[in-house]
Parts: sequence; C-alpha cells; structure tokens
Amino acid sequence: MIAMVGHTDLTPETLHLVEAELRTRLERQEDGAKGVVRVGPGLPVAAGRATREAGRPLVVLVPAQGSVPAVLPHRDRHAAGELLRLAEQMRLMPYDPEGRDACVAADERMITTSRRLLAVWDGSPTNGRDATAHLVAFARARGIPVEVVWPRGATRTPS
Repeated sequence: MIAMVGHTDLTPETLHLVEAELRTRLERQEDGAKGVVRVGPGLPVAAGRATREAGRPLVVLVPAQGSVPAVLPHRDRHAAGELLRLAEQMRLMPYDPEGRDACVAADERMITTSRRLLAVWDGSPTNGRDATAHLVAFARARGIPVEVVWPRGATRTPS
C-alpha cells in the first residue's frame, strides 16, 4: 500500500495542486499498490480522488470503538461520505478521531503497513497542531521510502 499524509491546513487552491501532483505520482508507480488514507477532510479527500483518478484502488481507515465505526466529528462527516464512495475497501482502526495524539498514532500504524509514503509537506518542523514532519521522520526511521509532495505555488492557511 501507498500511505498518504500531510498538512491539514492547505488552502483550497493548494488542494487542487496536490491532487494533480499525487495523481501524477501514483500513475508513475509501476506496481498495483493500493492507496490508503485515514478518513478526514482536506488532504485525505484530495488523495482519495487522486488515487481513484490514477486507476488505483483506495483503502480508507475509519475510527472504531470496539468492532463498530466511531461517531465522527461533524467536521469529518462530509469528507468521510465522499471517501467511502471512492473506496474499494474500508478498514476499521481503533482510535479517537477527536484526539491529536490518537490520530498521529493511527497514521503511524497506517505507515508501518505501507511500502511507501507520499507526504504532502512543506519541510517545516512539527508543531503543536501538525505532525507531518514527525510522520516523515517516523517512516524514514523504519526504512519506508518517502516521497515529499509540495507543488510549486502550494501554500498553507495562515495560523
């Protein structure tokens, strides 16, 4: 599988640039690996669309409480609906979708089960909100190849 993670504060214009760049990179991959994202708005939706447009199957990780899907935060529900329509497969993963540390741990588990990471990252260090730098370092420390995706003209919303 090819895991996809990245900044959560991308501008709408950047999401379009990222979607096109991810699609191009996924089309160039010679294997038939599936794309995998953790459910959420913004980047996961752009990555899901790019995966399907590249002709690859998509796996979506959904938070679980025990053996049933967790109630998603309101902000994630529309994105979850679109991702589930795009997905070939949905997998339940136990984590709290409201907890930053739980979401980072879920991303780490997703990365360890993948053969490659596409990271939408501007090269900035990890801060209290965004763990993209951490996830890149996490993958590299485990020998998982990382491709950094940051298209020309990409920006993040001001804090």
